[in-house]
Amino acid sequence: MTKQIKADLAILSITVVWGSSFVLLKNITGSIPFYAFLSLRFTVASVILCLIFHRAFRGIKPQAILHGSILGLMLFGGLALQYIGLEYTTASKSAFVTGLNVVMVPVFSAYILKKRPPFNAIAGVVLATAGLFILSGGFSKSWNKGDSLTLLCAICFALQIIFIDKFAAKTDARQLAVIQIISAAVFCSVLWLGYSLFQPTAFTMDNWVVTTILYTGAMGTALAFGVQTIAQKFTTPTRAALIIACEPVFGAIFAVTMPDRWGVTEILSLGTIVGCLLILSGMLVTEMKFKREISR
Repeated sequence: MTKQIKADLAILSITVVWGSSFVLLKNITGSIPFYAFLSLRFTVASVILCLIFHRAFRGIKPQAILHGSILGLMLFGGLALQYIGLEYTTASKSAFVTGLNVVMVPVFSAYILKKRPPFNAIAGVVLATAGLFILSGGFSKSWNKGDSLTLLCAICFALQIIFIDKFAAKTDARQLAVIQIISAAVFCSVLWLGYSLFQPTAFTMDNWVVTTILYTGAMGTALAFGVQTIAQKFTTPTRAALIIACEPVFGAIFAVTMPDRWGVTEILSLGTIVGCLLILSGMLVTEMKFKREISR
């Protein structure tokens, strides 16, 4: 098994973790402000990563801090814009617009990294985008402010994937992973402080909130983004983005099999099945190697 295949499987495994977190996040919607949740989530992840990779910080250079902070800013921007955008748009439109980062990555990669994706990767992106559109239910309303904010969120996520590829060649991937999460925690905490000063909101830390913070902090952030940052060193940005596009597929699987705090599971619709199959087809097409025989 090649390093690239191992990296792809590693990214696929963390996508399963992200997909499983949708039900947990749904359980605490309205229980805790998003900025407080993100701050606590990234703080938990920062502590875990520092304990695991503390030896990697010996002789750290300013360049690593700068690169990791840029990744943390993109990560923070993507998550914050996504949550704020959800106040003005539907969940289905948010899912599709966020998933457009799959299309943006090969475009940005061609311009920023000077890497032209192969034909099968482009074909896979087209299939995955169609699947995301069907899975999200398509556009049911006109474009609004929430959609624009979510589009900026997709740009942030696309740039995060691109910059990981760009920085991993110059900086220790372990340092990038830790600094990325620490800086995101700092940005989220500053946002929380700003809200506390100008728009204080009380919330209760019940068992569901604590469990979700610990799970998403340890598994969905420390493990997931740590693995993503290290694994992307051995694969391409386009392949990584396409694999990450499977997140709503696993989210749909967990939504119909794992009940929420009220014991309710979602119903699997025809659109969900078709959308998932298209996304999976896109990933399989990308993994195929097309060989061109030249006849004389």
